[in-house]
Amino acid sequence: MLLVGNGRVVTRDPQMPFIEDGAVVIDHDKIVAVGTRAEMDAAYPKAEFIDAHGGLIMPGLINCHTHIYSGLARGLAIKGCNPTNFLENLEQQWWNIDRHLTLDGTRACAYVTMMESFRNGVTTLFDHHASFREIPGSLFAIKDVAQEMGMRACLCYEVSDRDGKEKLDQSIQENADFARWAASQDSDMIAAMFGGHALFTLPDEALDRMVEANNGLTGFHIHVCEGMNDVYDSAQKHGCTSIHRLLDHGILGEKTMLGHCIHITPADMEVVAETHTKIVNNPQSNANNAVGTAPVLEFFKRGITVTMGTDAYTHDMLQSLKAFVPLQRLNSTLPNVAWGEAMTMLFKNNAEVANMYFASKPQGKPLGVLAPGAAADVAVFDYPAPTPIGAENIDGHILFGVEGHDCRTTIVNGRVVYRDREFTDIDKDRIDAFVLDQSKKLWGELNDREY
Repeated sequence: MLLVGNGRVVTRDPQMPFIEDGAVVIDHDKIVAVGTRAEMDAAYPKAEFIDAHGGLIMPGLINCHTHIYSGLARGLAIKGCNPTNFLENLEQQWWNIDRHLTLDGTRACAYVTMMESFRNGVTTLFDHHASFREIPGSLFAIKDVAQEMGMRACLCYEVSDRDGKEKLDQSIQENADFARWAASQDSDMIAAMFGGHALFTLPDEALDRMVEANNGLTGFHIHVCEGMNDVYDSAQKHGCTSIHRLLDHGILGEKTMLGHCIHITPADMEVVAETHTKIVNNPQSNANNAVGTAPVLEFFKRGITVTMGTDAYTHDMLQSLKAFVPLQRLNSTLPNVAWGEAMTMLFKNNAEVANMYFASKPQGKPLGVLAPGAAADVAVFDYPAPTPIGAENIDGHILFGVEGHDCRTTIVNGRVVYRDREFTDIDKDRIDAFVLDQSKKLWGELNDREY
């Protein structure tokens, strides 16, 4: 039994949102009590104490869209890579990288992503993977790393015809195999979605085969209208919008999550809302790729559930939160919007989607909240508040004060994976050496030189 205390507890439970000097008690994989430090000390005197050092004790953060396959790209410069638009960025950089990823390279990417996520208080990932050099077994390789590290992860593979029919077939099969495996396990730690790249690399036949292979097992996770390529492709080749293509092929629905949706129409928004399909926004990545700012405020007005991801631009969800607000204000030219939407996305909607995939399992427990019976996913952030802090203004402190790198301790499913800024039960030296070796191999192949 663990007692996380000596900090301010931010529960995300409306019944008791903030406890000035609080504590959270964990028994195995679930929270059994939340209250004042004095109450918890008295009730659980034998629990192992984890010191929050006066910081914020919060639910573990959830990242609803990332790309593990980019894990070895930090610092990489590919010779001749100088994109002037979004498609060139994909062709020259990201598709180039994933075409060179081996299974070992995929494992290395997973290690990097999960370690960085833990350092930023992230306890649940929704990943959208691509490794077109070696597709078969790639989701299972990531799953193995997630189980070793203790990460809660929902995985899918990026179906695309960009490298030909054989690779398309393999990517559909990898999704189907992993979805069936995940269904057989019924785990509250590893789940599956059925991935698709973007509609300009998904012909109608591929969409039909994806639906057939999925056979109702899970929801879909697809990039939609991130750049204008989707818009032009659907209009010119299919005579409709990307959203209507997905509707026609039976892919929309409450368990499906669409990435980006920057360039969808008001009519498309109504379709998304009516089908209860989710959208995941990735503010920093969209700005970095110069593809535009998604009209998230309009999505909210239509009742669409919008979640927040990073698209692997960062592993810091609080950094994404901070970027989201000024980008939406700039886009709308209104200085008084986006605050409520930002907090709803990260702390409520991300948990709602994660609960569909994890809390619904036989051993599943609610995510995104610190309350008795909830999953024991906890993140502790150092934050010496310089001004008064309480239930009425905690979101203001988080938005303008707390950073992902302030994370001191991360607990996933009751397992302390990161404590006082040190990993607890992994061989970090071995992993670091493996990751460096794999990155050198990848960089060497991409640039035809030794590293």
